Parts: sequence; C-alpha cells; structure tokens
Amino acid sequence: MDAAHVVKVQEAKTHLSSLLTEVEAGGQVVIARGDRAIARLVPIERPTRRILGGLRVSVPDEFFDPLSDDELAAWEGSLDEDL
Repeated sequence: MDAAHVVKVQEAKTHLSSLLTEVEAGGQVVIARGDRAIARLVPIERPTRRILGGLRVSVPDEFFDPLSDDELAAWEGSLDEDL
C-alpha cells in the first residue's frame, strides 16, 4: 500500500476539497493533531452497479471476464458428451 499523505487539522480544513479528490483517486490522507494521527480518509469501496432490463442489481466486475475453456465447454454442453 502506498504511504498516506499526512496533513495537520488546519490544512485539512483549508484544503478538504482537494484532499477528497486525492482520496477519490485511490489515495489515503491521514489527519494529525500535532504529531499524533487522529483520522484517516480512505475511499469507500462500492459494488459495481449495472442496470439490466430496468432492474438495478450489483454484480462484481469479474462477472464480465471471459470464461475459461472448461467453463465455456460446460456451458456449450461439451463436457456432457464425455459422461
């Protein structure tokens, strides 16, 4: 994991918008009071949302990855011929 960007409370108050932009890009920001870290800003992980026929569902990105040869053969019924 990349090192977090450490800022003092006053800097965080003054530059909150730019710090949030940094977090949205995947960074981390630690807010410190004096030399003591007191809070961490990190991105929120949200599931991928897709709309299918007007129905809103959550599906992981890997759902759309290509099938392996074995998975593809199973869907095409090729494995049933070996039984």
